Amino acid sequence: MGNPILEERVTAEVNQDEFVVFLIGMRVNKPWKVHKWMPVARAMGRMLQELDGAEDMGLRHVENWFGRTSIMVQYWDSYEHLEAYAKARNLEHLPAWAAFNRAVGSNGDVGIWHETYVASPGSYECVYNNMPRFGLAKAYEVIPATGAYNSARGRRDAAEKFVPQEEVA
Repeated sequence: MGNPILEERVTAEVNQDEFVVFLIGMRVNKPWKVHKWMPVARAMGRMLQELDGAEDMGLRHVENWFGRTSIMVQYWDSYEHLEAYAKARNLEHLPAWAAFNRAVGSNGDVGIWHETYVASPGSYECVYNNMPRFGLAKAYEVIPATGAYNSARGRRDAAEKFVPQEEVA
C-alpha cells in the first residue's frame, strides 16, 4: 500500500538546522480565460515533474489542494535550495515566470502567489493521529508522539534541542 494510515499518534523528526515551508498557488480570476490560466497550471506541473526524484535540488515533499484558489505546500531542505531552483536558468521556473509575465502580467486574469517560511529547531511542532504520512511527517522522519513528544510544547522543545552535525564533530 502506497501511504498507509498510521494508527497511532506520531510527530515528525527533522534533524537539520532549518527547513523551508513554501506555500505557492494560483487563483483563477476569470475562469472563461482558460488560455490564460491553463498554461500557468501546466507550468507548475512541469516544475514538479522536474523536481520529482531530484533529491539534490532540496525539495522533500509536496501537498496540493485545488479549487478556484489552489495551494501547494512544499517542504525544502533550505532557503538556498529553493532560491537556487528559482534562479536556475537551465530549469523550468525561470521560463515559466517569464511566460507568465508576457501572457498575464498584472492584467487580473489569473493570480499567482507564494509565501516562504524558514523554520529552525524549536520554531515548529506537529502531530498526526490516524493519518497517512502527511506534511512534515512525509517530508522527514516519523516518531511516536509519546513521552517528551506528547504535548505541543514538548515537541517544540524537543526540536529546539537538536544539535547541528557540525557542532557534534
